[in-house]
Formats: sequence, structure tokens, C-alpha cells
Amino acid sequence: MSKRILLVDDDQDILDIAEIAFQKFAQWQVFRASSGLECLEKATTEELDVILLDVSMPDMDGFQVVEILQADPPTQKIPIVLLTARALPRDEQYYREIGIAGVLMKPFNPLTIWRELSEILVLREHGTGSH
Repeated sequence: MSKRILLVDDDQDILDIAEIAFQKFAQWQVFRASSGLECLEKATTEELDVILLDVSMPDMDGFQVVEILQADPPTQKIPIVLLTARALPRDEQYYREIGIAGVLMKPFNPLTIWRELSEILVLREHGTGSH
């Protein structure tokens, strides 16, 4: 069965590349959001398997979005994977504690990003942590 992913990034080029990658190579159903607010809206209106969330966005950062999603019962179980161009200062245990399933780095390889994200989801389902 095809997974349903919400891609969240303020860079339209990143959204375009990621959407093509997930649709072409993994046949996932893709939803897009270009801001934290749009992410919150779509997360409550669409049934999602995962959210791939940019850390740095103009209206609110990825961590603020995670906090709001985790506080809302209808969205708190959706796995969230952060997408970032910078190394993040915290360790994997911290991210697991705040509900983040994993972290992927930009620039990403469009040929393999869907596989990397799938591996994170499998690890999360088996309780072995984040990527």
C-alpha cells in the first residue's frame, strides 16, 4: 500500500525534487506545504503516514511545528522526520524524546531519499531509534 507523505519546505525547488522522488521511485502519495502554518493545517485534514519537515522556515521553525503537532491528539502519532542543511546540535535521544523519528540532511539524493526515509520508519516501528 502506498504511503502518504507531507513534504514541508519553504523552498519550492526542494518540494519539487522531493515530490518527484517520492512519487516516481516509491509511488507514495505526496502532499505539499510551504510553511509551518500550512503544515499544521494539512496535518489535521489529511491522513498521513509521515511528515518530512524542514527545520528552517520563515513563519515558524520545524521544532515549533513539532511541538504543536505533538500537543494535538489527532496529529501526535504521525512520524516526523526533520530535513536540514545544518548539523543539529542535539543527540538522537533528545529527538526521540520530543517525537522526531529521524533527521535527513540537505542536499539529499533524490534517488535514495525515499529509501532513507523508509528505513527511518522501519526503525521507528521496531523501537530502535532515529537515523
